[in-house]
Amino acid sequence: MDKHARIGVVGATGAVGTVTLSLLRERGYDNVRAFASARSAGTRVGDATVEEATPEVLARGELDICFFSVGASASRELVPHAVRGGAVAVDKSTAYRLADDVPLVVPEVNGERAREHEGILANPNCCAIPLTVALSPIAATAGLARVRVSTYQSVSGAGARRMDALRAQSPGEGDLAMDWTFDGVEFDEEAKLRAETRKILELPELPFSATTVRVPVLVGHAQAVWVETLRPLSADDAREVLGAAPGIALDDFPTPGRAAGGDTVLVGRIRADTAAENGLVLFVVCDNLRKGAALNAIQIAELLLERRAVAA
Repeated sequence: MDKHARIGVVGATGAVGTVTLSLLRERGYDNVRAFASARSAGTRVGDATVEEATPEVLARGELDICFFSVGASASRELVPHAVRGGAVAVDKSTAYRLADDVPLVVPEVNGERAREHEGILANPNCCAIPLTVALSPIAATAGLARVRVSTYQSVSGAGARRMDALRAQSPGEGDLAMDWTFDGVEFDEEAKLRAETRKILELPELPFSATTVRVPVLVGHAQAVWVETLRPLSADDAREVLGAAPGIALDDFPTPGRAAGGDTVLVGRIRADTAAENGLVLFVVCDNLRKGAALNAIQIAELLLERRAVAA
């Protein structure tokens, strides 16, 4: 692994960007640059001085890997310039996730797709990552007939300002929120979760229904998952399969508090769904800033660096 790879983090001052920088330091990368808007240029994030992210700077050919933790419009503007400069871009926005020629990668699930990139790889939605980590071993063992999901997403998924607002409010002000774009039938978050799960699992027709809700929790997205399998799979067998799968830790009663600061997907409450034939119920939780965003992106990049090292 090349710990001296030239790495850029665009959006370094945001909630996910700061975690990305911290994780890169933890993992021993020593040639990391931080980029953000002109407003943040010159400030410090950890031990890095923030540079302005401009097309000219990103296109200079000074980066090997560039992580983008910015909105979709900014990614569409900046990512092509980084790629033109020779970097591989790992983008965490919605800009490229469903593009046919861009791999949408969760390393534990479809890491082999990372080698198919043409300069851009997409990091999935912060709920699609843990969900597919949990669904993939079940799909491989018994097939998937349909999936229903209810999410309980922390405010950190909406950014650092929402985290500050939650810290400032009194306990009695806490409430649920549904703060995504609504098309009259469903939220765009629900549509994204369905489309991305199908793409990652390579099950384009998978019957899938989601209800997404924001809860007054700082960090950690939780999901109640109802799965119907094509072939019978007992709860005990599902527990064994999930316990042996990469990236998963079994936990009888997983909660956001137990997941916060960790790098694994916690799966618990594994039981038969008595309302469905071949039905299982799971409760899935992970730190949405780490495995749900920053860590997954770094793991994608590490697949590329490993293959480059082998090829050399």
